[in-house]
Amino acid sequence: MASPIPGAERAIRQIAQPTKDAVRAVVRGVRAARHRDVRLADDRARTELLLGELGDWTPRVVAAYASAGDEPGTAELLDALVARGATVLLPVLSATAAGPRGVGEWAVYDGREGLRSGLWGIPEPASEPLGPAAIEEAELVIMPGIAGTPAGDRLGTGGGWYDRSLVGTSSPRWMLLNDDELYESVPPDPWDLPVSVIVTPVRVVRCR
Repeated sequence: MASPIPGAERAIRQIAQPTKDAVRAVVRGVRAARHRDVRLADDRARTELLLGELGDWTPRVVAAYASAGDEPGTAELLDALVARGATVLLPVLSATAAGPRGVGEWAVYDGREGLRSGLWGIPEPASEPLGPAAIEEAELVIMPGIAGTPAGDRLGTGGGWYDRSLVGTSSPRWMLLNDDELYESVPPDPWDLPVSVIVTPVRVVRCR
């Protein structure tokens, strides 16, 4: 059930003019059209593949994100990482009493019940933020994205908040996608950082 049409998602996609807006429009349209049961099955499949790729290695600290809407889901993955003994950090972007944050901060994920709706509806921990520098402790970063390539190019959602928070870090960056979100090429924004691994519901792509 990870793919609605067996084999259909294995081909690398192309569009006539791969502008950022065109790719984002295609991907968001397909994501919105996916049946909920298919999305949940894909989420489980991605989680199993990612944990299998980790093997016996459990990163001490993982920086990740809490998924929203119809993007590749992370709920089961976050819980699985915590169950394996990892400390999971999630971004905190909502404004403080003094106004908007100048830069995203990080807080420890302590279960789904400890999440609140933050900026742009992105779930974030309600616990006390640890500050922007907490990302430096992460041994693995799991990033959101819209599309990617086998070479590791990544097209983000457009805000750039996650990428900017990672500037200066050297931890491996992995991205979660649906298999039909792999393209021959994508036009990344200037701040879109490349990734070393892409995990889809049907395969793990070790980027060139």
